[in-house]
Amino acid sequence: MSFVSTLRQWDEAVAYVEKGDIASALRTFVAIEEKTSKINYNIGCLHLNNNDLDAAEKAFDSSIGKDEHLAVAFFQRGITFYKKEQFEESLLDFQQAFKELRGNQLIDYKPLGLRYKLNACEVLHNIGLLYAHLGKWERAQENLLTALNVRTEAKFSHIDQALESILKQKLFSLVVIKPSLLFKPNKNYVAELEKKDYLGKAKVLSSVVPADSFSGFAPLQPQVEDVPSTPKVPEVLRALEGEPHTVLYEFIPETTEELAVLPGNVVFVLQRGADNWASVIFNERRGLVPYNFLEPLDITVASKIEQVAPSSSNEQIPAPPRRPAPSKPADGNGPSSRCIVKVHFLFTIAICITPGQPYTAILQMISTKLKLPTSALTLSYVKPDSAEKVTVEESEMEVLWSCVKNNRLTLWCSASQDSTVTQKKMVALYSYEATTPEDLEFSEGDVITILSNVNEEWLEGECNGKIGIFPSSFVTDQ
Repeated sequence: MSFVSTLRQWDEAVAYVEKGDIASALRTFVAIEEKTSKINYNIGCLHLNNNDLDAAEKAFDSSIGKDEHLAVAFFQRGITFYKKEQFEESLLDFQQAFKELRGNQLIDYKPLGLRYKLNACEVLHNIGLLYAHLGKWERAQENLLTALNVRTEAKFSHIDQALESILKQKLFSLVVIKPSLLFKPNKNYVAELEKKDYLGKAKVLSSVVPADSFSGFAPLQPQVEDVPSTPKVPEVLRALEGEPHTVLYEFIPETTEELAVLPGNVVFVLQRGADNWASVIFNERRGLVPYNFLEPLDITVASKIEQVAPSSSNEQIPAPPRRPAPSKPADGNGPSSRCIVKVHFLFTIAICITPGQPYTAILQMISTKLKLPTSALTLSYVKPDSAEKVTVEESEMEVLWSCVKNNRLTLWCSASQDSTVTQKKMVALYSYEATTPEDLEFSEGDVITILSNVNEEWLEGECNGKIGIFPSSFVTDQ
């Protein structure tokens, strides 16, 4: 499915939600073949609105599988687990959502199409509620006190009420996201879906032909008397009557009678004058070119005028080939065929390997592909008839290879932080003031630990206990 088709269905489903037709919206979202992380998130929200918790959990799993740093997806899956009374799983998701905030007070998802701000204080509010459900009242109180310190606006008064409830060892309400808040496609992309008539409708203002209303690209020709018996020969055919020449040097005209040509052009010389100037035709234009800039080109007469010779009735039909037909290509399902393994990491890679290889061989190939040590990588897969991911070990290899279908296998890879690897550090040349919650603010002379390259102009780093992005031109090597 093309991006245009996905965008059109996405916009149509959002329109159904705005009309209150949740069933049609859900049906349209599910019909999209290539679902992105945002579309899976929207499907999960609609299932959550319908109280279909199992389907919502599965959709949020797919959303997180597409984007492992989508904090709002962890937040919504935590709400789903809470409604299923799976409090430990819900606590883990809320803690992961708080981790993805990376020390920022909020994440504004409006640039991504979701009109919602995920505040750190509200995530901590829900973490405190989960600790209360688990009977850990002191941990709940600690998280609510932290939420009071990081809240940015006075409208979060429910945190004060939650703290009062904790002191009385009473439960309080969970912070949820409105079900109508979904990721919407980019308005500029949606506007381009509609066909636009940039030329408009032509209108005849004046014509030599009476009652002429034709406004196409071939207007009616005026009627004339004494039409010649033989039609005028087109200029192109007249050019073929000249002598073909190849242009050797570039010629720049100085008058309107001269013609501009470049080396390699083929021109047809109609007439050569005594002053060494030639009258030529090139691209249906006539002009003068110095003859010493040209070289005759050998073209046979047969290339100018082609006549199809009538087939002779005495020609014999050639005999059919005597060679046997080639054999059918071998099917790729044999034991010697290779398997394509798709590995989902921070990005997706693919490797080709012979089925039945040991765990160490697969891990070494993935390590080489990702340029990471094998000790820092952990592989997992999904067992048949199960949505749960299982860590790959040598004892699991027989079950793993049984999951191969059509020579395809899907794995998930995660990397742990290797303390032996020295991270690159850079020094700030200038002070940088954060303009968005995702920016990293620092002062001139600060030492910044580089975490990753966002692109050629932006870096991600850590400074003074905070993580964010900043322009690469503001720092230099230490």
